[in-house]
Amino acid sequence: MENSDQIIQYLLSGLSNGSIYALIGFGFAIIYNATGIINFAQGEFVMLGGMVTIFFLNVFQLPLLTAIILAVGVSTAVGVVFERLAIRLLKNASPLSLVIITIGASILIRGAAMLVWGKDTHALPAFSGNDPLYLLGATMLPQNIWIFALTVVIIVASKLFFNYTIFGKAMRACAFNSQAASLVGISVKTMVLLSFMISAAIGSLAGIIIAPLTMTSYDMGIMLGLKGFCAAIIGGMSSGLGTVIGGLLLGVLESLGAGLISAGYKDAIAFIILLIILFLRPEGVFGKKETERV
Repeated sequence: MENSDQIIQYLLSGLSNGSIYALIGFGFAIIYNATGIINFAQGEFVMLGGMVTIFFLNVFQLPLLTAIILAVGVSTAVGVVFERLAIRLLKNASPLSLVIITIGASILIRGAAMLVWGKDTHALPAFSGNDPLYLLGATMLPQNIWIFALTVVIIVASKLFFNYTIFGKAMRACAFNSQAASLVGISVKTMVLLSFMISAAIGSLAGIIIAPLTMTSYDMGIMLGLKGFCAAIIGGMSSGLGTVIGGLLLGVLESLGAGLISAGYKDAIAFIILLIILFLRPEGVFGKKETERV
């Protein structure tokens, strides 16, 4: 019985972490589908979400909700500046050059965060207290409920946005064929900018929602970004259900591996899964051979 309770505990923990990986993976997929670029600075938007929220809370003594809204706004603004100054000016650069630029932007943002906030870890207060909830013999914090709820809201909102709004349909058209979209009057530049804005906003929300559980620091985005990338790869780089399943699968395998084998393998599991998929099925577990980018 104790064994089954432990397994349930690992599963709950894995699903919670996997939800965060899925949200970060969404950011990768949205930009990739709009531009063909893999944005390795995505993890830094996760870091910015948590750090900027704490900054507004501690320095300006703002209410939590106000601090969160402002932090998402700041992170989105950084995404806009990044797209305008780096990506748009080098639109004819090779894919490898653009990937290197995103890595450079990641280092720059991380370095700036270290100079502003230092190397210490910072805590964000839990949204609904720290009294544990009990489920099937396992415990979970109310913050985990917030993580699950935010993931569901973003999945539903993205589905509605891409299928039922003018901007969402325009982004899908640009992803499918940017030249044809341009010929019918869609501004490809605007859609690319919008993809960076949405990606930065989702990444910052992921960083905010996880900060009460893991705390946050200037370098937290590196590992979370790589795991989000792994989730997106598993999902075939689709900004849909595949990335969600990929994130949840990664989170559960990571949690089970850490609990049943050794905690030292926790981070290694993500990279082992990534390497296996890249070797055996580069289009992703849930991707098609000829992926229709959505």
